[in-house]
Parts: sequence; structure tokens; C-alpha cells
Amino acid sequence: MSIEQVFQAQAAFQDELLAKPHVVGVAVGRKNLTGELSVVTLVQQKVPLAALSAEDMVPKQLDGVRTDVIEVGYLRAYQSPRDRFRPTIPCGVSIGHYKITAGTLGAIVTDRSTGEKLILSNNHVLANSNDALVGDPILQPGPTDGGQNPGDLVARLERFIRLRYVDDPPTTPEPPPTNPPTTPDCDVVTAVVGLTNALATLLGSSQRVTTAAAPAPQTTAPVSQAQINDNDIDAALAKPVDPNMFTGDILNIGRVSGTKPPQLGMKIRKSGRTTGYTEGIINLINATVSVAYGDRTARFVGQVITSPMSQGGDSGSLIVDGTENKAVGLLFAGSNMATIFSPIDKVLDALQVNI
Repeated sequence: MSIEQVFQAQAAFQDELLAKPHVVGVAVGRKNLTGELSVVTLVQQKVPLAALSAEDMVPKQLDGVRTDVIEVGYLRAYQSPRDRFRPTIPCGVSIGHYKITAGTLGAIVTDRSTGEKLILSNNHVLANSNDALVGDPILQPGPTDGGQNPGDLVARLERFIRLRYVDDPPTTPEPPPTNPPTTPDCDVVTAVVGLTNALATLLGSSQRVTTAAAPAPQTTAPVSQAQINDNDIDAALAKPVDPNMFTGDILNIGRVSGTKPPQLGMKIRKSGRTTGYTEGIINLINATVSVAYGDRTARFVGQVITSPMSQGGDSGSLIVDGTENKAVGLLFAGSNMATIFSPIDKVLDALQVNI
């Protein structure tokens, strides 16, 4: 059985599987016992078969492709506190929009048009889950770590990819702004990210994630699968006040150059503001998952799910190949059972930057 056949089966049955109760995602992986390539249905918590109707059960096969069901727990966006770095600031440390708690400075990237050095992290770390304006202060460390505005202002929000929630009206994604103006501080509602989604498998772990308060949700009717606005990434850029303050090196990893596509079984690593240097293994690829941002939900497509290797505050960490210093992805969510990230080339292309 080729992986292309499994991808085809996933595409053909994904919406049907996502419509079943308890299902929060669909991905491609290997069966726990046999190692056979399969379409994997992700659930927050498994329930006894006796509690499911025939319609609610996941078929054993889909067009001849085996299936599996993996319990992934409740996934939330990562935010939490840590140290202040001066006079130079490496990547892998606490940073955040002045209205959030704290996340991780992922990497220093280069704008493809201007050649400027920019800071890469998540939307929910640098742009307060859409509730920010270009030019807003970015602090190092993040506010929960003691960062003060303006004393610890090290950058300003440059641009971000808007998060699209399932209760938003269907829209065409907007391209990122090319020359955003610098605007002053703005009053925004404090919002952080929680996340329910899909994740890895067999590797047990005691790791946790945390979340902060989110804006009050809008009350809307249920949204059908056909109406859902999909997201590819959770990402944003900030422009340093002084580019010379940032070394570009990632703590305990060093300088990263170039990219590498994620693959099943690939060994990876990261350095984040909460758990520091950790290693993991890619268990699932091409995952479509439902993610809870506080009391709102967003659906992401084309995601990668790994063994648990992060905790709250690690959001925005750069995922690096385990054997060479090449970027693989941008971490944005997780649970005590797994970690989730977006492929790095998708992030770089959307933001029009290089690493």
C-alpha cells in the first residue's frame, strides 16, 4: 500500500469522519500494533464501542485502506513565562505582544522584498489572536515573565496571517500586507489561545500545556463542514527596534539555515521558553484538525503531529530536523499527549520570508 493511496482515502472520507461525534481530526499515520499505513481518526477521548451507534463508529477500512483511532486529549495553544535576555537576544526565548502572557521567539527571518530582518512566531503570540494592530509593542520577555511596556519593547508587530474561525462567514483568505504602516499602541482585548486538536500516539508523557483567557465568543448556529474556513498556519512577524539585538541563534541548537519537509518517523527537536531543548518524533502528517482558541474554534489543514515535546509557553518555537540544522516547522499547539506544528515552507511562503 503506497502513501499516495492512503492520502486519497483520507481526502475521500475526511468530511464524513469529521462529522462523527468525538472526532476532532483526521491524519495519515501507522497503526499502533502493525505499523501499517492507515487513515487515523483523532478523538479527544475514546469511548466504549457499546456507547456508539453503528453510524458513529469508524469503519475498519476505507476503500481498502486500514483505519485507526487515536486518543489525543485536549490541545491548547502554548503560552507561559520566562527570562529576560540582554544585551543580545537568542531565539527560543520568551516574547509576546504586550496584551498576552508569553510565547516563544521562533526564528529571525528575512523579508523577501526588503531584505529586512524580522522575528517569526505565532499569530497568537505576536498578534494577540487577531486582536492587534500593526505597530503594536512586542516585549521580551513576554508580559507574564515581567516584560514591561515600554521598558522591554524590542519589536513592533509587522504583519500576520489572520486566524479564521468556524463561526466566521466564509471568506477568501486575504494576502499579507506588503508595506504595513507603523502605528502606535492600541487598546485591544486580552486574548490568548487554547487549542483542541489532534495529536500523536503511543508516547506517554506528563507534559502539559496552558492557556489564558479569551474574548467572549459569539453565539452562532452550528457550521456545516462545507462552510468551514480552513487555516494553514498560525503565524506572525515583528520588526525589531534594533536588529543587532538579535543573534539569530537558537538556544542549544545554534544557527538554522534552509528547510526540510516533515516526514513520518523523522526525529526533530526544538528550543522553547518553557521546556527548553526537547526532542520528538513525527507520528502523523497531513492532519486536518479542529483547534479551540479559548471559546472559539478554528480548523487547520496540512498539519504535523509529533510525540509530546512541549508545554505552555513553547508556542512559536521553530521545529528543527534531528540530524542537521534545517527548519521543519513552526510549533503552535499541543496537549499532554502530543505536539502540533505547521510545515515551515508553508509558513515562509505565506509570510513571504526566508530563513
